[in-house]
Amino acid sequence: SEPLAWPPVSAQAASLLEEAADLLVLHRDFAAAVERCEAGCDSLGPGTGPGPESSADVKCSLCVVGIQALAEMNRWREVLSWVLQYYHVPEHLPPKVLELCILLYSKVREPQVMLEVGSSWLRDQTNKSLPEYGLLLELYLSHVLLPLGRFEGAEELVRGCDVFDSEQQLAFLGTICESRCQWTQQEEMHLAAEEQQDAATESVLGALSQKLLTMLTLLRRALRSMSSHFCLLPYKKMLLATFLLYLVVVRLDPASPTSLPFIYKLVQLFRQAWAAVFSPIHRPPIQD
Repeated sequence: SEPLAWPPVSAQAASLLEEAADLLVLHRDFAAAVERCEAGCDSLGPGTGPGPESSADVKCSLCVVGIQALAEMNRWREVLSWVLQYYHVPEHLPPKVLELCILLYSKVREPQVMLEVGSSWLRDQTNKSLPEYGLLLELYLSHVLLPLGRFEGAEELVRGCDVFDSEQQLAFLGTICESRCQWTQQEEMHLAAEEQQDAATESVLGALSQKLLTMLTLLRRALRSMSSHFCLLPYKKMLLATFLLYLVVVRLDPASPTSLPFIYKLVQLFRQAWAAVFSPIHRPPIQD
């Protein structure tokens, strides 16, 4: 029998898929690979055909290559929105695309991105009949719900799943219970560490406050001692001597013989003020 001929649009998309795969694996040109995937998906449009080699498979493969290329460029934040522009709603995502998205966002520690998307896909009645449903449910539990601490939602999802038998449900419920215990222990350890850190911070602040209080007390004593010392200085004599010096320099003529007795008294007054201000040990020499 002759091989089945590809439709023109599917043939174009398949050719773009081959180019994108070569750019991704052989040439490591990730940006060009994404461009080829976008061109291939745009050529297919929203419609999908039946059969293993339909345009739906080509479109899924194009999205898989595009996801890998975006991840290689560290543009993983764009992956989900980039995929949904070709499938529009989460329920229509192919199982392989949903699997890659769950694993990708789990690896970058952003599982909350897939919380609503995975829930919508798993609730869809059409998807429940797919052979990959059980695997995707297990991935959603272990990589999305449990890391986020959504234990009640995980238990409800397992109990309401018809794909698992009673033994599998018990095994999953046991895994959920174990994860809940580990989560609780980690929360308790985290709270204990925060309490220890708060206690250490309070002790450090207390020590700093005590040091600051001691420094302020010493500063207050020093200021009080300085103020009491300055209060003992003969300010009146100093002011009087300054005033007399002003009269001699500005209003009197030092060369006049009548000014000599007055200047002599002024010098004596300065000597007395100098002796009162400075101690005998640190007093600088005074020459007549």
